[in-house]
Amino acid sequence: MNQTARLKPLFHPGKLLITPAALAALRSNGVPVISVMLRHIAGDWGSVSDNDKEQNDLSIAAGLRLLSIYRLPDGNRIIVTTEWDRSTTTVERLDEVVTAQRAQSVSTTRRSYPAWPIAQYVQEAHS
Repeated sequence: MNQTARLKPLFHPGKLLITPAALAALRSNGVPVISVMLRHIAGDWGSVSDNDKEQNDLSIAAGLRLLSIYRLPDGNRIIVTTEWDRSTTTVERLDEVVTAQRAQSVSTTRRSYPAWPIAQYVQEAHS
């Protein structure tokens, strides 16, 4: 008998955001975005530390931020972050986030997600 494993979603991921660099990395490796998302919402946290895995498991019930990291065949790493309120899930290349954090550490302002490259920020008009 041929059985397939069914992934049970553990939480609602909200709106999906993906950076162009992450999308290009996934496509060049032949990895569909949906496969990364299915792993994330099923609680397969990828290559995060054991402490981060435990924190994610607790965060599902507590309503805190969730974080997964997946290594692609070419060595790129993809980071998937679901916000505490489950409003958005952001998919980025890990080097985008690390680079943004290093640049931010020079500044006194605090880093916030998603870590879009500066050229892609859109300034909203305030009324």
